[in-house]
Amino acid sequence: MTDSASRSDRATLDPTPQPDDVAVESALRPADLSQFVGQPRVVDQLDLLLNAARHRGAVPDHVLLSGPPGLGKTTLAMIIANEMSAPLRISSGPAIQHAGDLAAILSGLTAGEVFFLDEIHRMSRPAEEMLYLAMEDFRVDVVVGKGPGATAIPLEIPPFTLVGATTRVGLLPGPLRDRFGFTAQLDYYDQDTLTQIVTRSADVLDIELRASAAEVIASRSRGTPRIANRLLRRVRDFAQVRRSGLVDAATATAALDLFEVDPLGLDRLDRAVLDAVCRKFSGGPVGLSTLAIAVAEEAETVAEVAEPFLVRLGFLMRTPRGRVATPAGFAHIGATPPAGQMGLFS
Repeated sequence: MTDSASRSDRATLDPTPQPDDVAVESALRPADLSQFVGQPRVVDQLDLLLNAARHRGAVPDHVLLSGPPGLGKTTLAMIIANEMSAPLRISSGPAIQHAGDLAAILSGLTAGEVFFLDEIHRMSRPAEEMLYLAMEDFRVDVVVGKGPGATAIPLEIPPFTLVGATTRVGLLPGPLRDRFGFTAQLDYYDQDTLTQIVTRSADVLDIELRASAAEVIASRSRGTPRIANRLLRRVRDFAQVRRSGLVDAATATAALDLFEVDPLGLDRLDRAVLDAVCRKFSGGPVGLSTLAIAVAEEAETVAEVAEPFLVRLGFLMRTPRGRVATPAGFAHIGATPPAGQMGLFS
C-alpha cells in the first residue's frame, strides 16, 4: 500500500467520538442486581439486604466489599445506590489524609446517600477514627482550636450508607471491620460467566461477536471482568482495522497474540517474571527485589500484579527464602527444572 493510499484510507475514518468511546466504562456496567452476572452468593445477600431496608423505609447497613481489582466492587456500589434510588458520593482512601477532609465530605451528605470509599484501607488513621463515630452514631466531632483550649463540637450528619472497597481486607483494623453490617468477599469468575459478560459487553458496544470468540477472550481474562472487557475492546480494534469487523475465534486469537496475551492469560510481565525465575535463577529461590531488577519493574508491581496470578495458576511459589518456580511453571515456558529443583517438590 502506498503512502497516499494509506492517507486516503485514514481520511475516510470518522474521527468523531462515538458514544461507546466517550462513556464505554459506564455503558458496560450493569445498572441493577438483575443485570449483574456472577457472584451469585453476594448478589443474593445484597438483594435481601436492600429489600429489607426498603421495606423498613431505612438506609441499608454499611457494606464492605473485598477482593482483587476488577471484580465489580465499584459496580456493586453504583448498583446499591441505584437500587435504593439514592445519590452516590465517590471518594478513595488515599484522597482522605486528614480528618477535616472526611468531615467535609460527611457534612455534605444528604439523607440516604450512598458514600463509596474505594481503597478504604489506605485512609489515614485520624480520618479512620472519625469514621467510627460517623458510621455508628451519624455524628462527627469537629475540633476547634488547639491545646488546652481546644473544643470538640458535635456535628450531626444524616443517615447514610457507607460502601467500603478494599483489595487488602487484612489491613483494615478490627474496629473498622466490625462496624460494617454486611461484608462480602468477591471471587474470581469462571470461564462460562466471563463468556456471558463478554457477550453482553459486545451487544452493548455493537460488536459482531461469534460465541467461539467470546470463549477465547474469556479464557484469557484471568477470571476478571475488567480484563475481559479491556481485551474485548482491543479485539474489536483489531477486527475493525485488520479484518472485516466480524470477531470470530481466529480473529480473537490473532488479536490477543498480537497484544501478547497467551492462552492462559499471561501477559508480557507474567512471562518475564516466570522466565527470570526459571532460566536466570534456575527456578529459585530468588528474592523479590532481585527478581524486580531482573525484569526491569518495580518490586511492588511484580508482587501485586504478576505474582498473584502466577501463584494462582500454580506456576510460582512464595517461600520464606524467596520465589520458587514449580514444575508446571517450567513446563509452561518449555524449560526443564534442574535436578536439585525437583527435590523441593518431592
